[in-house]
Amino acid sequence: MQTISTKDMDKKDCTHDLSCSLCGVRLDNPVIPASGTFGFGLEMAEIYDLDILGAISLKGTTRDPRCGNPSPRIAECSMGMINAVGLQNPGVEKVISEEIPALRKVYSKPIIANVSGFSIDEYVDCCARMDACDDVDIVEVNISCPNVHNGGMAFGTSCDAAAQVTSAVRAVCRKPLFIKLSPNVTDIVGIARACEDAGADGLTLINTLLGMRIDTLRRRPVVANKMGGFSGRAIFPLAVRMVWQVSKACSIPVMGCGGVSSASDVIEMMMAGASAVQVGAENLRNPFACKEIIEALPSEMDRLGIRSLTEIVGVVD
Repeated sequence: MQTISTKDMDKKDCTHDLSCSLCGVRLDNPVIPASGTFGFGLEMAEIYDLDILGAISLKGTTRDPRCGNPSPRIAECSMGMINAVGLQNPGVEKVISEEIPALRKVYSKPIIANVSGFSIDEYVDCCARMDACDDVDIVEVNISCPNVHNGGMAFGTSCDAAAQVTSAVRAVCRKPLFIKLSPNVTDIVGIARACEDAGADGLTLINTLLGMRIDTLRRRPVVANKMGGFSGRAIFPLAVRMVWQVSKACSIPVMGCGGVSSASDVIEMMMAGASAVQVGAENLRNPFACKEIIEALPSEMDRLGIRSLTEIVGVVD
């Protein structure tokens, strides 16, 4: 299959400034495939030039290899999907020694390492290794994981737990550190502030919402794990609201995600306060989603009278 070159994009976008910056890391445009929806990038390199992307957030990585949850793991929903994959990944050593070098052969733009853990020690170990990897530009920490030493409560559901993780990984991470927040909380602003105070350089939000589907014929949950993360177009208004709230309350940059499926969505998310925007479930519905969104941005900017995307970040009071 013919790949898509970035040369035509460069010519087309000469009057539009799509670039942005995340804590000193320059992106040619703000569009980033979200962790868990793009693998480690290699499969997508077979169908288009990955250098068109602003950055790539890698599949969630844990210290040890994980097989993930039992099947079935996916449930279709109107305007979205539920997944309970369970952080299946080969472990941090293999990601650093094999997956990232393989990606670097076909992709030259920024890499965001997404780290998960089930204890603070695991987060620290995994972040330290990613921080030492020369090819990693930003470390993104998913704090939606259950704390096995605290009854299984997710780290991201309390200010204290979120701050503890952030402070611990900050101590071993010199690279820009973004904390990915869970929407399954009563006060996301309080948790965002706790992460900022504990040393986070930036925030990513929102992760998936907790959802469930029932097979009415079999009278049991569709996914074997019973519940899973709900994502897709249906959650976009919730994501915009939370990005707006957090960006107004915090002084560090935000990567907005949740239900983004078009160039118009990217601009709306940036107006809410996002410095960059991640595209998640839409990649699973349409593998060309990120490329198509980037290609559509100049026309959408023309329609709205925007010359530079940075000028619209957080314009909505």
